[in-house]
Amino acid sequence: MTQPQAQYLIGIDLGTTNTVVAYADMQRPLTAENCQIFEIEQLVAAGEVAKRPMLPSFRYHPAVGEINQADMVLPWSAKLPDEIDQVVIGEWARELGHKVGGRQVVSAKSWLSHPQVDRTADILPWAGAEDAAKVSPLLASASYLFYVRCAWNVAHPESLMEHQHVVITVPASFDENARTLTVEAAKRAGLGKILLLEEPQAVCYDWYARHQQQAQAVLANTRLLLVCDVGGGTTDLSLIKISRDKTKQLVLTRVGVGNHLMLGGDNVDLTLAHKVENHFAKNAANNKKLSAASLSQLIQQTRKAKELLLGINAPESAKVTLLGSGASLIGGAKSVQLTRQEVREIALDGFFPLVDFTARPHSHRMGVVEFGLPYAPDPAVSKYIAEFIADHRAVCEQALQLDATANADSNAIPDAVLFNGGVFNSPVISQQALQLLTQWRSTGVQMLENDNPDLAVAKGAVAYAKARQGAQLKIGGGSARSFFLVLEQTNAVKKAICLLPKGTEEDQELHLRDQAFLLTLGQPVQFHLLSTAADDTYTLGEIVAVDEQALISQRFISLPPLVVVVQHDQQASASVTLVSSLTEVGTLKIDCVADDQQRWHLEFEIRKQLSNQNKLSNSTNLPAEFDNAVATIENLYGDRKKDADPKAIKTLKRDLERQLGKRENWDGAVLRSMADKLLELQKRRRRSLAHERSWFNFTGYGLRPGFGYPLDEWRIEQIWLIYAQGLQFDTEVQGWIDWWTFWRRVAGGLSADQQLSLYNDVAKYLKASALSNRKLQAEAKLKSYENMVKLVAALEHLPVEIKLELTKQLLKRLEKPSETVSSWWAVGRIASRVPFYGSVHNVIAKQDVQKWLPQLLKLDWKKNSQIAFAVVLIARMSGDRSRDIEADWRQKIVAKLAAAKAPASWLEMVETVKELDEDETKKIFGEDLPAGLTLIQ
Repeated sequence: MTQPQAQYLIGIDLGTTNTVVAYADMQRPLTAENCQIFEIEQLVAAGEVAKRPMLPSFRYHPAVGEINQADMVLPWSAKLPDEIDQVVIGEWARELGHKVGGRQVVSAKSWLSHPQVDRTADILPWAGAEDAAKVSPLLASASYLFYVRCAWNVAHPESLMEHQHVVITVPASFDENARTLTVEAAKRAGLGKILLLEEPQAVCYDWYARHQQQAQAVLANTRLLLVCDVGGGTTDLSLIKISRDKTKQLVLTRVGVGNHLMLGGDNVDLTLAHKVENHFAKNAANNKKLSAASLSQLIQQTRKAKELLLGINAPESAKVTLLGSGASLIGGAKSVQLTRQEVREIALDGFFPLVDFTARPHSHRMGVVEFGLPYAPDPAVSKYIAEFIADHRAVCEQALQLDATANADSNAIPDAVLFNGGVFNSPVISQQALQLLTQWRSTGVQMLENDNPDLAVAKGAVAYAKARQGAQLKIGGGSARSFFLVLEQTNAVKKAICLLPKGTEEDQELHLRDQAFLLTLGQPVQFHLLSTAADDTYTLGEIVAVDEQALISQRFISLPPLVVVVQHDQQASASVTLVSSLTEVGTLKIDCVADDQQRWHLEFEIRKQLSNQNKLSNSTNLPAEFDNAVATIENLYGDRKKDADPKAIKTLKRDLERQLGKRENWDGAVLRSMADKLLELQKRRRRSLAHERSWFNFTGYGLRPGFGYPLDEWRIEQIWLIYAQGLQFDTEVQGWIDWWTFWRRVAGGLSADQQLSLYNDVAKYLKASALSNRKLQAEAKLKSYENMVKLVAALEHLPVEIKLELTKQLLKRLEKPSETVSSWWAVGRIASRVPFYGSVHNVIAKQDVQKWLPQLLKLDWKKNSQIAFAVVLIARMSGDRSRDIEADWRQKIVAKLAAAKAPASWLEMVETVKELDEDETKKIFGEDLPAGLTLIQ
């Protein structure tokens, strides 16, 4: 069926706090006046539907029977696939969250860009009520798009939204994953074909559309525009170069974007909520913190107070009231007055302080941390702006036409600024931010007018759509980042070749003709990519060296590997070159092109249909002696030879270390290449007990921790086939030790279902009741009970209810002196506040672990440091109050650790949010990680 012709250009600002829709009718002249805000019908109270210019990006999940179904009726009945039974979206959802805690989904956009959780898992509302239905960040984002689509389609039944030209805005700092998830959310909402636009560019498009006739004059004396977009959840910074072409016409070019900053108005609200919370605590008998649900409710109240007290003609103070719960809903209410002065001091001095241009953000974690979201470590937006401008000094100097040598000691500060985002609804904050830039520049900074920051992004998306139709100026700039393919890597340095330089326009194909690659057909081939938004001018095919510091500082960012599997009946391999381009949604597209011009597209995922006979070629430089090490392995596990020494298997470790150096110093490339060779020869691991033990020992050692290296997902697929085959020599304890150790080492790469299968096979041996069953005891002894315990402790994808029951069983067993001390390590790992690799939503509730603390505090930590370390993990500070134990328990634990003379780093883990050092990581994981592999926490 032919799709109806589009009549409208639609722009959607899918915001952290509000979702806004703007549109223009293409049957009318595409002028600035032909851009309107679509007022969205939504529930504003029980049974009351009204139109509003913004749809608050809030969901409320009511309890069963809490809201009458008749009070939730909308002008449409369509439902998003996989949606929960009852949900309120929009203004009423926001208001309900003010009154009832634990049922409101907020900041879905921030969660969509949060790399430390499974964004497709049902985890929102975070720290929600026990009976509250949960959804994923992906579904929550899709639900807002689906909602506005339904509202639009009711109002425009002849011009359905899915048939129009739709542009959705995203932060300029969104990475490939966050952009891809946004596109996926749109697809789920029924918007199959969309365009993505960076929000700072949208703001600039809106300004130009409103000032098209005066733009030349207004920008006559400006050369560089800073777009500073501080929304509810993110701070987004971009630089726009202002120039003229040969005909003196205005040219706008985006020349710089910032990295992702989870810092915005939400942080101000959190800080104010903490201030109010401290006031409540001082007047409470128990001096306890609020629950995460109550804090969420309080934040909605402080947000209202902030907006009032930072506005024009603001009152002297505003009351913030936190309702009680249950029977004490009214009687338990608590109130405090926030003054205009203290709110302004927090917003201005804390978030927009008048710092020197040399000030930089603190790199350690000291900022507001709540609800599991990784907020920026320093709350001062001013410092991030200074850092961003300094990082882009070269393009600033070029745009401002400064002589870098002559102005070495001066600041290359943009001479114009355009503020956007809900934060700048406050003229107080806008003036402070302008004063900051003027202070740095000294000669003044022109502030471009933006009288409605809440609507500018959606309108700018429409203006961008108009520009694509040729109706107005289009901002140039192309790709905000340069992309590189890693050619070689060692522990310290990666050599990478430029595939797509910064500034490449969309759909412009760049052919890397001078670098050919041998593409093995029928086998998975990986391409490891890096990107950078730095000023440096790179050219196609340029080779650069990227050291570890460049990755730590995020000057270069590592992207998920691109993988292709190509089937071909006639050929075993093909020589290919790479063609790269920037897509309409701002993501990287790469094709392999053969000599006969046949193309294969690379994807940011690993294909599932792989042969388990594949041999992976590794392009990384390996030690000169590696071929000799491979020969040693093939002599033991290859085709049986008459002259093979049957005793050589016993000296395998010594032989390999003689060739490659100490095993603990082998890097990721050596380890994975070794494992790949052993996987290829796995059929002959059963020649003897020694062969089987060594195979599991070395293969597991080479694959640990099961993730973190290109193609690890494929490797996990191969080894999982081995689990069903089991042990050949299953009557020897040593064989079982290596078996369980193997699965513990690779556990991080296993799926939740695979981990559950492992657990189910050993669960019967772990129950306290097994101690009275002689048969189970005998089997547990043979199968190495201690190593089974270590294995289950590493299964972080297990459901919380299983983790809870498992911990209870181990604690009961630990009441007997015969229990292995490894069970203490296991208890700490299972009940830890900060998972080693798992999603942070999948931890045992703090209310449950606090029940165990009285008994644990009675034990002698001096005699058994394993108990102390287990408690350290249970009490480790995460910064998320929904996971962290209460302060009074923390104080008791710190005191007992000090009395037991525990290491100072243990106390620090309980008292502050702390990144682990190498020794601490080793103690939690159970052994060293591969050299050069660092886990991002």
